[in-house]
Amino acid sequence: MGLRKTIAKIIKLKSSLYLSLIWGCFGFWCAIAVLPTIAYRPTAPPAIANAQTNSFLAELERGKQFYNAGKFTDAVSIWAALAARADLESPEAVSDRQRALVHNFLGIGYQELGQFERAQTAIARAETLARRSGDRFAIAQVLNTRGSYYLKTGSTEEAVKTWEAAEAAYREADDLTGVILTRIDRAQALQTLGLYRQARDLLEQVARQLEPLPNSALKVRGLQSLATSANVVGDRDRSQALLTEALAIARSIGDRSSTAAILFQLGNTIRSRGDLETAVDYYTQAIDERPESQTALQARLNRWSLWVEGDRLAEAKADLEGIRDRLQRLAPSRFAVYAWVNFGETAVSFWRKAPERVDLKEIAVGLATAADWARSIADPRAESYALGELGYVYEQTRQWEEAEALTRRALMRAEAIGAREIAAIWEWQQGRLLKVRGEGDRAIVAYEEAVKTLTSLRRDLLAIDPEVQFSFRDRVEPVYRELVALLLQDVDRLDPPQRQARLERSRQLVEALQLAELDNFFREVCLDVEPRAIDAIDPHAAAIYPIVLDRSLSVIVSLPGQPLQHYRTDLSEAEMSATFKQLRQSLNPVFLPEEVLPGAQKVYDWLIRPIADELERSSVDTLVFVLDGFLRSLPMAVLHDGEQYIIEKYNIALAPGLHLVESDPLQLTETQTLAAGLSEARQGFSALPEVTDEIDDIRATVGARVLLNQEFERDRLEQNLKELPFAIVHLATHGQFSSKAEDTFLLTWNSKINVKDLDRLLNVRQDRVGIELLVLSACQTAKGDDRAALGLAGVAVRSGARSTVATLWSVQDRSTANLMEEFYRLLLQPGMTKARALRQAQQSLLYSENYRHPYYWAPFVLVGHWR
Repeated sequence: MGLRKTIAKIIKLKSSLYLSLIWGCFGFWCAIAVLPTIAYRPTAPPAIANAQTNSFLAELERGKQFYNAGKFTDAVSIWAALAARADLESPEAVSDRQRALVHNFLGIGYQELGQFERAQTAIARAETLARRSGDRFAIAQVLNTRGSYYLKTGSTEEAVKTWEAAEAAYREADDLTGVILTRIDRAQALQTLGLYRQARDLLEQVARQLEPLPNSALKVRGLQSLATSANVVGDRDRSQALLTEALAIARSIGDRSSTAAILFQLGNTIRSRGDLETAVDYYTQAIDERPESQTALQARLNRWSLWVEGDRLAEAKADLEGIRDRLQRLAPSRFAVYAWVNFGETAVSFWRKAPERVDLKEIAVGLATAADWARSIADPRAESYALGELGYVYEQTRQWEEAEALTRRALMRAEAIGAREIAAIWEWQQGRLLKVRGEGDRAIVAYEEAVKTLTSLRRDLLAIDPEVQFSFRDRVEPVYRELVALLLQDVDRLDPPQRQARLERSRQLVEALQLAELDNFFREVCLDVEPRAIDAIDPHAAAIYPIVLDRSLSVIVSLPGQPLQHYRTDLSEAEMSATFKQLRQSLNPVFLPEEVLPGAQKVYDWLIRPIADELERSSVDTLVFVLDGFLRSLPMAVLHDGEQYIIEKYNIALAPGLHLVESDPLQLTETQTLAAGLSEARQGFSALPEVTDEIDDIRATVGARVLLNQEFERDRLEQNLKELPFAIVHLATHGQFSSKAEDTFLLTWNSKINVKDLDRLLNVRQDRVGIELLVLSACQTAKGDDRAALGLAGVAVRSGARSTVATLWSVQDRSTANLMEEFYRLLLQPGMTKARALRQAQQSLLYSENYRHPYYWAPFVLVGHWR
């Protein structure tokens, strides 16, 4: 149940100085939890420092030690007493700057405990004292803490402004460290606001500032922070390069603590790329670097979870006792609580695979102890995690009442401190528990609360360090799917109004899930949109929503002017997967066209046959599929009713959701078209010899401006797009669609265009007139990636084009040129829609002698507006 692993740690880059402590909250410890280092300067020259000053600094230091050990309550207790005592002293005994310092520390400590009102009071007092002292360094520190407070409490724009002021104060204080790391704070806040380009520009400035600096702890911390920020926007290559540089510097200056931390961070980064063996190696190096450190324990736990995940159960068993012994030696602290929670999470996964090797009772005792520790140090956040994870263990042993009681307590702790990111975990868990107890209506309420919380956290979820970044498929997606399954469970037995309400809510959730997947794909909020009825877009189109659930395939159909309809086929995941694989395999031309039919007919029976008669009776001529799961990688054109393919009856279009469909498409007549392509082999990709004919045919048909081979460079493409408002952009080049944005790209002569750059590249004109049609005629989905078609949806959305025509696999044959020539010829006919033009162009191959196999005509799909 990985949501707990995911949103438990919304990363906040909190302050201008960072601990080397690498901390991932709860479950996989892959985050850099950047606790602010408590830093201060001597309050008086040594010659006049008195005993009282030394005592004051000693108490500050004692609180700092507790804070750095994760004992926030102890730290706050010391600082609160010190602040009260300092406020009673004369200015000669304790200066305003000293008072500001202790109140500032108090504000930091209260934030860690989730006591934000007290934090605000302490920070306000600190700022008053700092400004009265006139000390720019003290003012900068307090502003930094205030920026952290604003970011944590959701006032992100205020955080940006405050960190700008903090940076200015650090500059006046001639403190380069403060300037650099406050800029990194500000960049993270800009990312949270969705201002990714501004954040990137700011981080590039930081990188330039760091470059000439001598090797130092500052440079190491700066590079680590830059690596984290690069990961936030999905740039894992840059993140890894920055960490590698930081590692070399840390080793050169003999900083073993930072070396271990960076090795751990590299393990997390490599793990996120799927290279588990190398990740294990980095974790092992981190352990060996400082065996008794907290970082070593974190690395050991992460390595253990990888062994369990990879079914290396003998190694997992061998390390189990050692990890447990190490945990039992920990003293009560937030670190210790989170360590036990992490251990419990992986232990449950291990128990599921090898129940004889794990004693869940022992795990439960450890988690109960962790909850007691959290209570003893007055840390409700940590207590919520421990109680909830203990409830999760009871869920596995089917002790429903105990599990529900613990989950309720965990939820109460989270709500009491306004920790929505934690509350969502336990709302979901509560929904699951209510569901298994047969309390469907209450379960729906709990699931709806979880979805509502996830929606409210939409931007924050995307600011999670991608090293800890949840696997969307395993950790957030199930909340939506399980809620839809509950809503549809007995929907056909309800009276019509209730039935329609359930179906409409299910449809909304499917579209919300599609949008959330795109957000996750890009690591930024894609669009803020409103749902739209199919009738409002096209009175002759039907929207079909297949929903892949645990043991069934449900379909919701929206016909113009009619109530929503629903039908379901009970299927195991294994049967769905086997049918999909068989059908995709049969689309290879080594198979006969007739061998495609069994699978094509089976999927038709699932998706279309129950509504086929009603479609016949309606005026519908276009089917718009909002596809889910494995169905995205399957061309709907290949569905077969036993007599003919579906494209022989209907125009076909795909949409990530009707809310993403642009309205009012332009009527395409002879218009300006830009056609670019590569026919020669480049950058390790094979030649596409038929591209020359394809581009020539398009030029002859629509009079396109052409960029071929050497002319098809990124800069020249951008310059051409700036000069003229092209309505159609046709790119005949290698491209790959992947479930990862960094692996989704288009090839030019001299570079690759990543999907994240498409909107900037294709919308460079100042008038921002969007492209009407983007055509990608030689792309393919990444092999071995069963969710690769998500990249196609990403390209369609990111390009800004109203409609995108693309291929699910590359057909390197004259057939593509023939289809494209026919498509453009038809497209220019008055009243012709894009979907109809594509359908008829596909039929021209289907009815031909040489290209009737679906391999040649089926991969072409239209995404977006079909008119």
